[in-house]
Amino acid sequence: MAETDELMMSTAERCHDPYLRCAFYGAAQTALGVTGCCVLAHSPQGCYLLVNAAFGWQDSDYTETHILSTKLCEDEIVHGGEELLARTILEAQELGAPVLFVLSSCGPEIVGDDIVAVCEDMRSRVEYEIIPIKCAGFQGDQNEGTDIALDAMLKRLVVQEREKIPGSVCLLAPHANGNPTWMGDLAWVKGVLSQMGVTVLATLTHNTALGEFQDVSSAEACIVLSHDSGQKAADYLTHKFGTEQLCHDMPLPVGFTNTRRWLMELGSKFGALDIAERIAAEGETMVVEQCRRKGLEQFFMHRAPAAIVADATVGIPLLHFITEDLEMVPNLLCLRSCLPEVKNILERELTELSISPRVIYNTDVYQSKLSLGEIRPEVVFGSNIERHAAEELGIPFVFRLVNPISRFRSIDREYFGYVGMLNIIECIHNDWLDRYRSKERRYKARW
Repeated sequence: MAETDELMMSTAERCHDPYLRCAFYGAAQTALGVTGCCVLAHSPQGCYLLVNAAFGWQDSDYTETHILSTKLCEDEIVHGGEELLARTILEAQELGAPVLFVLSSCGPEIVGDDIVAVCEDMRSRVEYEIIPIKCAGFQGDQNEGTDIALDAMLKRLVVQEREKIPGSVCLLAPHANGNPTWMGDLAWVKGVLSQMGVTVLATLTHNTALGEFQDVSSAEACIVLSHDSGQKAADYLTHKFGTEQLCHDMPLPVGFTNTRRWLMELGSKFGALDIAERIAAEGETMVVEQCRRKGLEQFFMHRAPAAIVADATVGIPLLHFITEDLEMVPNLLCLRSCLPEVKNILERELTELSISPRVIYNTDVYQSKLSLGEIRPEVVFGSNIERHAAEELGIPFVFRLVNPISRFRSIDREYFGYVGMLNIIECIHNDWLDRYRSKERRYKARW
């Protein structure tokens, strides 16, 4: 191991600047994907702010979904807050939500509050479903929280095995995605499946009605829409209900190669190869013609040394896209998180592309900046965090694709598929042109 790698590993344990929030936040993200629900945070008021942030990530409708908190203070943190939790559950009945998710933060779990027992005691006294989710932040990052919440939902709400519906799927963890408008990716997947005659019985979770959980066991197959979370839920469905997982050994559909592979896999499974071929052919032609008409300038990309700092969901599929389609040379890949099963996908990608970038798993901001300083790429695909780091390091170009990002987007723009390729290319060109915008004011305005 190189001396620099040893240094990075030794400092990683002392570093406290993660890209990802805690498990409590991830569980809140997942619970808020159920429409019309009520999420009760058994936590201090500070942790409750994480639920507010998760509310925005799920694009939830504030007129339909409710969020509450027990707002624990010193007395409850020291002596326990089970009595306050029980009282809040009773009061929540006035909201009329069909399901209440009770999430516990670090403090209550440290002092021993048993939210499962409290929820069981209160179940007979309320008219709605109560689902306790023990998701203290110290259990891991937000992706762990997503898996914890999905596990609780599946075991509580999917209790009966039903007859399989041919040509049906369940989609898992679409929100565990660095794309700030990941809802566009989800819409692209649903659109492709619809063209192939496939029925989506449930999406866990985004705009998921409580009744849709009853149909999960009927799904013939499931698709995990993240390389960072959701695999445990897919394994549970396979073991419990015999649900087949599709596209589990390939990158998500970003770029020409990955998208075609994904489409062919689905077309082969559902007897729609002709439709898959048509979608791929029309999409590839559209991208090439659109880039030609719009005057895609690719000279600055050719053989440019590049770095990717992102979640695995966006970062791994980008490898094929920037290497084959944009003709760059990836020298560094920093992944904020990555499912163990997905590491095999990454290794196959690197072998197929004949590239050997430095790969850092579970990176934090310090590790990423240190690596960027050592590799000194010309181009970085990342977030607003990397933009600040690159300015300090003198790296010319940062293409901001993943969250956190300082851009307001009122329309959901996918990265998956063929329009997704154009969306990524548009981001690249806008950031490239922004490089030449003067950072200093050279004239005095008359107004």
